[in-house]
Amino acid sequence: MNKETVLIVGGSSGMGLELARSLLADGSAVVIAGRSSERLAQARAALAAVGDVRMVAADIAHEDDVIRLFAECGRLDHIVSTAADIEGAYELLPDLELAAARRVFDSKFFGPWLLAKHGSSRLAPHGSITFTSGIAAYRPAPRGSVVAGVNGALASLAYALAVELAPIRVNVVSPGWVDTPIWQHVAGDEAPARLDAMAQKLPVGRIGRPGDIADGIRFLMRNGFATGSVLHLDGGHRLV
Repeated sequence: MNKETVLIVGGSSGMGLELARSLLADGSAVVIAGRSSERLAQARAALAAVGDVRMVAADIAHEDDVIRLFAECGRLDHIVSTAADIEGAYELLPDLELAAARRVFDSKFFGPWLLAKHGSSRLAPHGSITFTSGIAAYRPAPRGSVVAGVNGALASLAYALAVELAPIRVNVVSPGWVDTPIWQHVAGDEAPARLDAMAQKLPVGRIGRPGDIADGIRFLMRNGFATGSVLHLDGGHRLV
């Protein structure tokens, strides 16, 4: 039986890296993609003890890069996107620059849309596509208008593509606050204190870990009855 092959865009850090690690441990073949060749090489070295990954440097905001990415990947069973460029996005509306807002949508909405456009034909009939949205769509806060908007849009995109691309399954995992490097962009030196404060508010009593989200993505990938679904992994944040 052939190994399943999984493409993880954003696989060089955080949730994507943890997903790559867990899939390699399962015996899957894994391709990680991202904009930085250096970060991809670091990730590959960090995963070497578990297995060998292929890496492709590509910016999914650019259609030519996406076309080249799939040409290098070949046949796939699953596509996962955890990528997001949120630099400059967390600002009050009067201070939010259009260029920063467009980067968010390019990386987190149009990028996944391009992955579906060019990757669906590479997928096996039992395959899946999984996008990553987030709690901001459901518990928006000041400074987060663009992130809230793109996360909500991803859910609607998945609903539409689950119908159009069937029998390929299309789903979304929606994390809450997870301890990943992206928090340095969001909160800088205040990140540990903000994460600790949220942990005390959540019903589960802690912040999410990358492995929590990786487990959810694996569920969506492998459950053949899940499509057009949003899996909320937020520690109960929507309830408090």
